[in-house]
Amino acid sequence: MSVASRAGEAIAKLDAIGLDVGTYHISIYRALLIVVTLVAVFSFGRLAEAFSSRFFNRMHRLDGTQQLLGQKLFSIVAWIIFALLGIDFLGINLTAFTVFSGAFGLAIGFGLQKTFGNLISGIILLMDRSIKPGDVIAVGTGSDKMVGQVNKIGIRAVSVVTRDKIEFLIPNETLMTSTVENWSYSSLDVRVRVPVPVAYGSDLVLAEKLLLEAAMELPRVLKRSVPQVWLSSFGDNAILFEVQMWIEDPEDGLGNLRSDLLKLIWQKFKVGGVEIPFPQTDIRIKEWPAQASPPGQPWPPPQRPSES
Repeated sequence: MSVASRAGEAIAKLDAIGLDVGTYHISIYRALLIVVTLVAVFSFGRLAEAFSSRFFNRMHRLDGTQQLLGQKLFSIVAWIIFALLGIDFLGINLTAFTVFSGAFGLAIGFGLQKTFGNLISGIILLMDRSIKPGDVIAVGTGSDKMVGQVNKIGIRAVSVVTRDKIEFLIPNETLMTSTVENWSYSSLDVRVRVPVPVAYGSDLVLAEKLLLEAAMELPRVLKRSVPQVWLSSFGDNAILFEVQMWIEDPEDGLGNLRSDLLKLIWQKFKVGGVEIPFPQTDIRIKEWPAQASPPGQPWPPPQRPSES
């Protein structure tokens, strides 16, 4: 007996072990065939993803965003093709499958609406290139504002890494529907503003000169865009200056830059005799109470000895 005939006999025996559900026959052979087909579709799909990654990474004429978009589209098309081939190989009735897919699509519309919304949003982000891997973005407002560098744009979410090395996964749909600050969308140049208070009575010309010198000495500050020092307002307890400087590496952080500037300002003000104010309260007494002792004398006043 040949190998083919033995294999056919084994398949017939496995197909005979099963049960009939309506017009469909469920057997061990068909169950094994479904498992093998699913494994094959999954394996070929993963191979297609790896191939698309290597293929588009070698296309150096495309930037990172275009390479990532090509990988995503190629992977989606490959998965659809392999899934259809698997369905055809299993001999599933396409008419029944159409009815099933309609019901399944309705369930997806209600249950996985956010998932597919994030998928479409991710593709749109890659196509319009409003947010790209490597961009520095700020999401949120006020104290909830989060600043980080885009590490990866995935199917469901965008990976953003902060200066604290904390990785946030922001849903693609959130970036599509909310306001996002992209600090490197059209240019990497970012202006940093640092307020500096100066005590009343200080030499304002000298204070402005020292502030400008401190900003110019920082290595990260751009020399092609000269820093500026503005007198912003006369506050209740101090004269408020603002140092404005430009950098081109916001991904390296802003807090450390402000810290370096303020330390330089502290040293220069100390040498130059410019005072940095601190909160203090002066009390002025316009009229001393008649029953109170005058300034410099104890209270209550000493009692005179009684005369005998």
